[in-house]
Amino acid sequence: MPHIDVGNDAPGIIGLMRFRPETADPLNDLADALLRAPGPLSRGERELIASYVSHGNGCAFCTGGHSEVAARELEGGMPTVRRVLDDHDFSGFPEKIGALLTIAGLVRKGGKEVTEESVAAARKAGATDVEIHDTVLIAAAFCMYNRYVDGLAAPLSTDPSSFGQMADHVVANGYAKGPGARRA
Repeated sequence: MPHIDVGNDAPGIIGLMRFRPETADPLNDLADALLRAPGPLSRGERELIASYVSHGNGCAFCTGGHSEVAARELEGGMPTVRRVLDDHDFSGFPEKIGALLTIAGLVRKGGKEVTEESVAAARKAGATDVEIHDTVLIAAAFCMYNRYVDGLAAPLSTDPSSFGQMADHVVANGYAKGPGARRA
């Protein structure tokens, strides 16, 4: 049961954005910049980081949505994503991605959990300072998104295909033109 009445039946963050549309554009712009804009990590790798953090935080809405997008963007699809989320099995990815996911998991626990050793391990695996920066920022932002959704007990969709439909929209249009956005 949601903690507040948002006046619509849209699931998760989409309903929250429709309730407070003045926050929708900045939140969607941040997600677009972090996950869709050009960068040294692929879109699939960045979506996987978002999904991994969301899964660790127990946020079913964000895990479901970002897992579906990651599955569409990564070779191996959903089986690869589930292997990372459920088993913390980073095989099949470059060592660098495993080291960055490790850093993302540390950020999820708390920013000060990231150590010089974890950063050194990522660098040794080939991660650049920009990739380390982006990983920490994605992980920190998704802690915020997860807490926003779960802190208000935003409901999940009852339609099992809804995450796939959202993912198709994001892959085609990004987040800035997402279903919760005010922009046309």
